[in-house]
Amino acid sequence: MNIALISKIAAEVGTPFYLYSEQRLRQNFQAFADAVKTLNKATVCFAVKSNFNPTILKILAGMGAGADIVSGAELELALQAGVSANKIVFSGVGKTRTELTAAIQAGIKQINAESESEIRLINDIALELGKTAAVGIRVNPDVDARTHEKITTGKKENKFGIDWNDAYRLFLSAEQFKGVSLHGIEVHVGSQILDLEPFREAFVKTKKMLTALKDKGVLLQTVDVGGGLGVAYKADESAPSPADYIAVLQDVFGDFDGEFVFEPGRCLSGDAGALIASVVRVKQTDEKSFAVLDAGMNDLVRPAMYDAYHTISALKDGKASRTYDVVGPICESADIFGKDRVLPELDEGDLVAIETAGAYGATMASNYNGRPLAAEVLLDGNRYAVIRRRQTVAEMMGLCQPAPWV
Repeated sequence: MNIALISKIAAEVGTPFYLYSEQRLRQNFQAFADAVKTLNKATVCFAVKSNFNPTILKILAGMGAGADIVSGAELELALQAGVSANKIVFSGVGKTRTELTAAIQAGIKQINAESESEIRLINDIALELGKTAAVGIRVNPDVDARTHEKITTGKKENKFGIDWNDAYRLFLSAEQFKGVSLHGIEVHVGSQILDLEPFREAFVKTKKMLTALKDKGVLLQTVDVGGGLGVAYKADESAPSPADYIAVLQDVFGDFDGEFVFEPGRCLSGDAGALIASVVRVKQTDEKSFAVLDAGMNDLVRPAMYDAYHTISALKDGKASRTYDVVGPICESADIFGKDRVLPELDEGDLVAIETAGAYGATMASNYNGRPLAAEVLLDGNRYAVIRRRQTVAEMMGLCQPAPWV
């Protein structure tokens, strides 16, 4: 990291702020785009939930990315960023009539339905609009992704997807849905997956479904394999490359001549971002040395919510020689970014980087403890720009109004 440049940004913008590397973001997307070139047809749809900053979306859209969305707002964000509607896929178990209507009117690539009742609702809306909605069935493969229990999505006890037998029945009776083109299948088993074996297991089950349907004369046009490819948060971790991932896909699906859809998020934006914070004070007790930052769990909730590990770096010269619990100012004992981290001697005002925070960082932030949302800054070489300014207290309270009797 360029300490002098980050210090300059911090002086101008204030801390905490998210800092994104445009170069790394582009490199990550290009690696994925290059890997899928070996396939007959593929669409790479960035998971907007991982980072919905409009500038980030615009950069990726300019490189040819589609969008994987999970809400009506994300549909608007993707379209405004320049993502073509025919490159947008819509997943999620709770899509409302309003959201589905907007998606069908926009003519998006595919709605991934997660229940039979949802398919029937999509069918009704499409008939009312005089349109045909492109729909894929999200199946639940009952695969253990070997990731954190809160981000696994492909086991039977999870809320996601349709049971295999029910999905098979629906595909075979697709003609009952006059407003729906039931032409695709989606399978997504979780997030932050570092082992390719769960992907292989899910792919094998999906291929069996394709074969069984083909035997009945049903040929699907798209296979959406979701996202979930992880990143290395720790120094001793290694993440599969997109090329390794695609190699497994090709090994399993081999002769499938339709289109593959991918929904990467974390593996594109994760290591392209960091949360930059200042040390408010160093607090010493009989048991611990605490480095108290001006960033809190409201800014980056992953450590508190998932016990997630993020590498923490002090943006100063000096040998790492002192052990700290790096914490925030929030009135929660869960507000800890890292325990027992060995860092250079810290002083009030020193800058700290919480790394690999470009995914599920700013998107999951809140106003807890009455704290305005942090700024977001894009860095390209030696130039930088604020791509989301810090929220003000007035803006934070702008939607509130007094009850007339108070």
